[in-house]
Amino acid sequence: MGKTKFLLGGAIVAILTLGACQSTKEALAIGEAAESNPGPCPRAFALYDAGRIVEMKGPESFANVGFTGEIGKIKSLCRYYGERPIEADLEIEMDFGRGPAASGDDAVYEYFVAVTRKNLAVIHKETFPISVRFPAGKDRVSIVEKIDKITIPRASENTSGVNFEIIVGFEVTDEQRAFNAEGKRFRVSAGQPR
Repeated sequence: MGKTKFLLGGAIVAILTLGACQSTKEALAIGEAAESNPGPCPRAFALYDAGRIVEMKGPESFANVGFTGEIGKIKSLCRYYGERPIEADLEIEMDFGRGPAASGDDAVYEYFVAVTRKNLAVIHKETFPISVRFPAGKDRVSIVEKIDKITIPRASENTSGVNFEIIVGFEVTDEQRAFNAEGKRFRVSAGQPR
């Protein structure tokens, strides 16, 4: 499955879990409770210095750009269930590029999803691989990644999602982080006619 700590296995495991420990009446009550959250969802966003990844094969120039990636929109949905932890789902839009110095048609990237207390410590972080295949003649690919059932612990029923953040980013090197922090970017479409 790959996304085990955040995932509870999707619909199949959810059905098995409901059947194993709850009656239908209880399951329906939980569904009703989830329709009107008593608080907001945690803010979900891409970390600025890890929201892009640019593979550079030599000095910084477009001719030396290998594979690139950029995190776009992040959509989140969350559910509160009484005193239980908040559960959140994410959809992450990602755009990938193959620059002039890229080798081959396949690239493997790694991205992370972290749950933090707002502006404080990381509660949980998990890294996921994503394989991208560039079709013949194409230098750009867009993918939507879905992460289901992110569990966000809270101290009590009155603890709101506003106290937490869900942060997404690529696993980048120190050089790539510095490149991003300085606001630099090379997109595969740069300098090419549309």
